[in-house]
Amino acid sequence: MVSVPHFEEAVEPPALPPSPPDVLSSMEAEPIALPTYSIISRPSVGTTGKRIHLLANFFKAAADATDATFSQYNVAVTSEDKRTVESKGIRRKLINRLHQTYSSELGGKSFAYDGERTLYTVGPLPDNKFEFNVFLEETFASSSTESFGANGSPREENKRSKRSFQSKTFTVEISFAAKIPLQSIVLSLKGIESYANSQDALRVLDTVLRQQAANRGCLLVRQSFFHNDLRNFIDVGGGVEGVRGIHSSFRLTEGGLSLNMDVSTTTIVKPGPVIDFLLSNQSVREPRYIDWAKAKRILKNLRVRATHRNQEFKISGMSEKPCIQQLFSMKMKIGEDNNTEQTVDITVYEYFAKHRGIELTSSAYFPCLDVGKPNRPNFLPLELCSLVPLQRYTKALSPVQRASLVEKSRQKPQEKIEVLTNAIGNSGYDDDAVLAACGISIDKQFTPVEGRVLEAPKLKVGKNEDCFPNNGRWNFKTKKFLQPSHIGYWAVVNFSKQCDTSYITRELIKCGMSKGMNIERPFTLLEEEAQMRKSNPVARVEKMFSLLQSKLTDDPKLILCVLPERKNCDIYGPWKRKCLSDVGVVTQCISPLKITDQYLTNVLLKINSKLGGINSLLAIEHSGHLPLIKDTPTMILGMDVSHGSPGRSDIPSIAAVVGSRCWPLISRYRASVRSQSPKVEMIDSLFKLVDKMNDDGILEKKDDGIIRELLLDFYSSSGNRRPTQIILFRDGVGESQFQHVLDIELNQIIKAYKHIDGDVPKFTVIVAQKNHHTKLFQANALEKNVPPGTVVDTNIVHPRNYDFYMCAHAGMIGTSRPVHYHVLLDEIGFSSDGLQNLINSLSYVNQRSTAATSIVAPIYYAHHAAAQMRKFMNFDDLSEASPSPDSEGNIPIQELPKLHSDVRDSMFFC
Repeated sequence: MVSVPHFEEAVEPPALPPSPPDVLSSMEAEPIALPTYSIISRPSVGTTGKRIHLLANFFKAAADATDATFSQYNVAVTSEDKRTVESKGIRRKLINRLHQTYSSELGGKSFAYDGERTLYTVGPLPDNKFEFNVFLEETFASSSTESFGANGSPREENKRSKRSFQSKTFTVEISFAAKIPLQSIVLSLKGIESYANSQDALRVLDTVLRQQAANRGCLLVRQSFFHNDLRNFIDVGGGVEGVRGIHSSFRLTEGGLSLNMDVSTTTIVKPGPVIDFLLSNQSVREPRYIDWAKAKRILKNLRVRATHRNQEFKISGMSEKPCIQQLFSMKMKIGEDNNTEQTVDITVYEYFAKHRGIELTSSAYFPCLDVGKPNRPNFLPLELCSLVPLQRYTKALSPVQRASLVEKSRQKPQEKIEVLTNAIGNSGYDDDAVLAACGISIDKQFTPVEGRVLEAPKLKVGKNEDCFPNNGRWNFKTKKFLQPSHIGYWAVVNFSKQCDTSYITRELIKCGMSKGMNIERPFTLLEEEAQMRKSNPVARVEKMFSLLQSKLTDDPKLILCVLPERKNCDIYGPWKRKCLSDVGVVTQCISPLKITDQYLTNVLLKINSKLGGINSLLAIEHSGHLPLIKDTPTMILGMDVSHGSPGRSDIPSIAAVVGSRCWPLISRYRASVRSQSPKVEMIDSLFKLVDKMNDDGILEKKDDGIIRELLLDFYSSSGNRRPTQIILFRDGVGESQFQHVLDIELNQIIKAYKHIDGDVPKFTVIVAQKNHHTKLFQANALEKNVPPGTVVDTNIVHPRNYDFYMCAHAGMIGTSRPVHYHVLLDEIGFSSDGLQNLINSLSYVNQRSTAATSIVAPIYYAHHAAAQMRKFMNFDDLSEASPSPDSEGNIPIQELPKLHSDVRDSMFFC
C-alpha cells in the first residue's frame, strides 16, 4: 500500500567525522572566526578554441573634455500652497520651462535632470543656491497623484483642489550637492582610481540619455526607452501588449568607454476604454461577469483620461456601490438669488444626469473608479474613462501571454543589427548639449571583438559508447542510457479526459526498452471520476490518491500523472506536494499533445534521472580525469532565488541551492529549498541555528540550514569524504551585490562547514548573469547566431575584474544571449582556459536535456527546484493584506513543506 502521509521529523544523519565530539559546544561558546574576501582581478585571458571574428552591440565613445567636472544639485519643487510636487511629468516640464525662462541667471548651462530630485550640469552654476518661481500656462491635474474633488464637480470642492493641485506657479529650489569629475572614468580605466568612483560619472551620462528619451515622450523603464509607435506593439492577449524599445547605457569596458544599445521589450496595458480592457483581461464576454475585486487590483495606480473633461487621473480604487447607488456630498446654491448654500447627498449617476447632461448607460450598475484620496474620494463612471497609452503592465503574465510575448518579440541576428543600426543613427546623441559640453562623441559602428569557440565535450552513454555533440546537440535515437533504471511496480493516474493512457504506457515501455530501461506493465491505470472534474484541485488530488491507495498492494516506485492541460495546470502543485512531501514517491507529470519517440525520450530522461539513473556523463568525468577535481573531493553548488509576482510584496521568495553528490561526478545533484522574506536576494538560510531537543531533553543549538543538509549528503554519497574544494555558481545578483555574496552568503557557508568540521575548504565563486544587454554577432555571417561554445574575455569585458561572456548553447530561433560570468574568487586556482572549459562542460551535463543549456546545469537545476517548490504553496492566492507581525515585530514567512525522506535525495527537479 502507499504510505499514509505523515510528518514525522526525519532522523538527522551523523556529523562528518573526524571532528571531535565537543566541536559544536566549543563553537557555541566562542565566535567563529571568518575570513574576509575581496573580488579578484583578471589573472589572464583564455587561449584555447578556434578563433572567430565577432561584432558586439557596443559603440565606442570618445570623451575629449576629460578635465570637465559635473556639478550635482538637489532639486525641490513646491506648489503655491507649499506642497511638494511628486509627479515626474510636472517636474520635468517645470525644469524645461525654468531652463527657458532663467537661462541667463543660470549661466546658459544645459541640464541633465533625472525627473526626481537631482540635476547635473557640466561645470558649476553661477551660485550654489537658487530659488525660482516657474509659471506654466496649462494645468497639470493629469499628472498629479492627488484627488480633484468628488466626481470632478466644478463647484466649491473642485475650486479648492484646483488651487492645490492645478496651480500655475511653482517654486523650484536648486542647491549644490557635489562635484563629479568626468576624469574619474579615464583614471578608472587606467587603474589609477577605483572602478566605483567612475560609477557616479556614468550615472550622469545615463541620466542624459533618460532625459532625452523623456523629452521625446517615451516610456522610461530604467535605461530602456519605448516610443508610442504602433509598429512596435505586440498583442499578447488579456488586454496586454508587448512594446519594443531600445536599451541605451554607457559602460566601462577593457576597450574604453562604450555605449551599449540593445532591443528591449516590456509589457503595457492596452489603451482604450477601461471596460474593454477588463473584459479582455478577465476573458469574459459581458461586463456582468467581471470580477470587480480582481478588477480593483489590476487597475490600481493606472492612469485614465476622463472624456467628459479631457483630463487624466490616477486610479486609487473603486467605489463599494454601483454608480446608481454611490452617494457623495456636494454643495448647491439655493434660493432665487443663489446666495444660500446647502450640502446635499447625491448619487454619481444623478449628478452626471442633472449637472453634466450625461445619461450613463452601460456603467450605471457598475462600480465607479475612485481617482481621489482615501479621505476624499473622487468617483468617475467607467464608461467615461479610457486608459492612456504607454502604461506599464507590472503584474505577472500568464504562461500563454509569456509564450506569446517571447514568440512575437523574437528577432533574428540580422534583423536586430538593422534595428540597432537605425537606432544609433537616429539617436540624436551628437546634438545633445550636455554630451557636447563634455566632448563625448559616439561611433556609429558595432565594436569588432575576437572570440574563441571552445570544443564541445565528448559524452559517454550506454554500452560504453562515445557520443559527440554536433552544434551543441545530441540524441538517444540509436543510443542507450548510461545507467538505466528498472521500473517494476508503478501506476498511472489520468486527470485528462482526452488521453489514452493504455496507448501512452505501451509506447513508453517500448521506448524505454530501446534506451535500455526495463519497464514492467503498470500495476494499475486510474481514470479520474467524471464528477470530480469540477472540484477544486486539492480535492481532486486527494480523491485520486484515495482511489490509488485502495488499488495498490505495495509502495510504487513511480506514479505517472497525466494532466488535463499543459501550461498552467492548477493540479500540478497539489499533486507534486502530495507525492514529494506527504507520501514520498517519485512522480512524472505529462500532458502530451502528440506522442512521438522524441517526446517519450524526453519524458524518460526525466524519469531515469529522478529514479537515480544516469543518462549520460562527460567522458572525462566518466573516466575520472577531471582536472583539479579528480584528486580532491570537490562539491559544486548552484544557487538561485525566485521572487514572487511583480507588485506582490506579500509572497515569499524561494531560495534554492543544489549540491553535487557522488564525487568525483559533477552530473549528480541534490536540492535544498527554503522560503524567505519577499524580494530579498541574499539567501539567509544557508546557515541557520535553531533550538532542538537532544536525547537528554536539553535544548541545544543545531544548524538547520541548507548547506549542512547538502554537506552531509555529499559525505554520505562520496565514500565518507568531506569536500575540501567548493565551486559556487550564483545566479541572479547584480554587480552592486557581488561583495554581499562574499560577505553574507559565503560566510554562511563557512559557518555551516566549521560547525561540522574546523577546516575551511577552498572556494571558487562565480556569478552568472543572463539579464544583461550584450549581444554577439558573427562578423562574416550576420544572419547566423554565434556557434555553441563561443567565449569572449577581451575588449568588451570589465576593465579589471575577472569576467567573460559565454554562449554555450546553439541559438535555434531569435538571437542568442550569452551568459555573463563573473569570477569573484578563485582559491582553487583554475587557469582561465580550465575554468572556461569547465563551465562549457557543465552546460552539457543537464540530465533532462539533449542539448547544451545556455547556463551551467547547477544553476538550471536550482531554478527548476525553486519553481517546483513554489508550486507546492498556493502563494498567489494569499490575502493581499499583510500577515500580522509576531511579538518582536517581524512578519512571519510561510515555510515550505519539507520533502519526504524517501525522495529528498532524488533529482525531483528534473
